[in-house]
Amino acid sequence: MSLKSPLIPVKPAHMRAMRRALQFAKCAGQAGEVPVAAAVLDSSGEIISLAHNARAQLPEITGHAEIIALNAAAQQLGERILSSCTLVVTLEPCVMCAGAILASRVDTVVFGAWDEKAGAAGSVYDLLRDGRLPHPVPEVIAGVLECESARLLQDFFAHKR
Repeated sequence: MSLKSPLIPVKPAHMRAMRRALQFAKCAGQAGEVPVAAAVLDSSGEIISLAHNARAQLPEITGHAEIIALNAAAQQLGERILSSCTLVVTLEPCVMCAGAILASRVDTVVFGAWDEKAGAAGSVYDLLRDGRLPHPVPEVIAGVLECESARLLQDFFAHKR
């Protein structure tokens, strides 16, 4: 089932983090990376890690913003379980990132633009809310600053063509 509207209230900390992630994604796009960025917030709503896609910079298949941000947050906290944290990302996570999100046990995932080709949080798949998986299901808040997030990606790919 696809849930295409935010059913959970968006907190001011989510909006601040999304705006910061959008700024960071824009910088990544200017550097030639696909402009996607993610932030991990601690339980008080403070950003503890911020990352952007780095597949062009890193020789890693898993160089997506979500995975880099989650790993940085785990290192920052000295803990691989991030159950009191929130992940904010400018684009709906893909299947690979959804797996990392579930493994990290973040409480909440907030994202901007929907990914109608590879999204795994409600558009193509809904892995994050699949109760059949052995991980706790995070809250998902979709479409936060959706237009800004989508426009950033559209502009990036329009210039690539």
